[in-house]
Amino acid sequence: MRAGARRDSFECLHSPILSGLKVFSFQPPALVSQLTVNPFPPGTELKDQQMRIRVLAPVVAGLFIVTVILCRADVLQEDFSSDPAGRGWRAFGQTNLFHWNSTNQNLEVTWDSSQTNSYFCQSLGTILAAQDDFGLAFDLLLTNVLVGVNTNKPYTFELAVGFLNLAQATGPNFLRGAGAGTPDFIEFDYFPDDGSGPSLDATLSDTNSTLGFYWVNLPLELNKTYRVNLNYASSNQTIQAWLSLSNAPFAMLTNSYVSSGFTDFRLDHVAVCSYSDVGQDPTYSGSLLADGIIDNIVVTLPPPPVSAVRGSFKNGAWQVQFVSRTNWLYTLERTVDFQTWATVSATQAGNGTNQVLQDAAPPAHGGFYRVRANRP
Repeated sequence: MRAGARRDSFECLHSPILSGLKVFSFQPPALVSQLTVNPFPPGTELKDQQMRIRVLAPVVAGLFIVTVILCRADVLQEDFSSDPAGRGWRAFGQTNLFHWNSTNQNLEVTWDSSQTNSYFCQSLGTILAAQDDFGLAFDLLLTNVLVGVNTNKPYTFELAVGFLNLAQATGPNFLRGAGAGTPDFIEFDYFPDDGSGPSLDATLSDTNSTLGFYWVNLPLELNKTYRVNLNYASSNQTIQAWLSLSNAPFAMLTNSYVSSGFTDFRLDHVAVCSYSDVGQDPTYSGSLLADGIIDNIVVTLPPPPVSAVRGSFKNGAWQVQFVSRTNWLYTLERTVDFQTWATVSATQAGNGTNQVLQDAAPPAHGGFYRVRANRP
């Protein structure tokens, strides 16, 4: 690749789901050269609910660059040993509720329901849906828990960690206490005891805000570190959730209710969530002030929607071949100036194996290409 080749043609590859990147130069029909480019840092948010994989760029007339992405089912890990902001973690809302402790190498959190919805989150670099398998695990230690801190809201309220759709969760009408109108999340919740009993919950909400619950009525003790595990299975759209303490089983969330009308969801961030207590039924309103520590986050993600990308000419047409996934839609796009992109193939549904997109009339002097992967 010449020194002047534009790096911004790969900007969409800034994602924790990429484990490596190789670049091959082709001048039909012979292989010209090969070089390796370091993977870009993880953590950059993918916009517009889609992924774009750039797969071809000209360097000189007739010379083409094809990016081949080496992908796998990804594990996103965060142990807070260094500043998480450098890996794409961001705070929304009341940012002072979240503090990275550089000495203890963990995340200090205050869950304060008197404040607006606030999140400490990282982009997943992909979009999770009901057809995916994925999971979350983390350490949780609580140092202080007070319920009913607002005398007008004397009952319990939740603290939460899980997956969400950031655009939805930062909207003005996303009020978890309302019990409705809060789409696209899967999370672990703890409702401390207000005199009627505590509850450990796994809660999921589809795109229509249809809710499902898994729970067990057990308390968490202060100053003890619990390992929380939350796994979603696409085969039956269920959650397995459990906690351990000192490497021994502590609780399984065995009670469940999921509406038969539960459909699909779109999740793009993992987040520590401090929810506002606004919007509750006044008869049962609760409030919460809790302090604790989050550490050793592990997110297990499905394989990315595009992998094993390669390009070639066939009968005078440029084609891109890659391994696709079902429940994604794919389109080949082309630009010559990075200002406008033209669709040069029909949209195809992913088949879960080799997929081919073709530009039947590539420009004589080369073009830049990307594969767009969208959720249907």
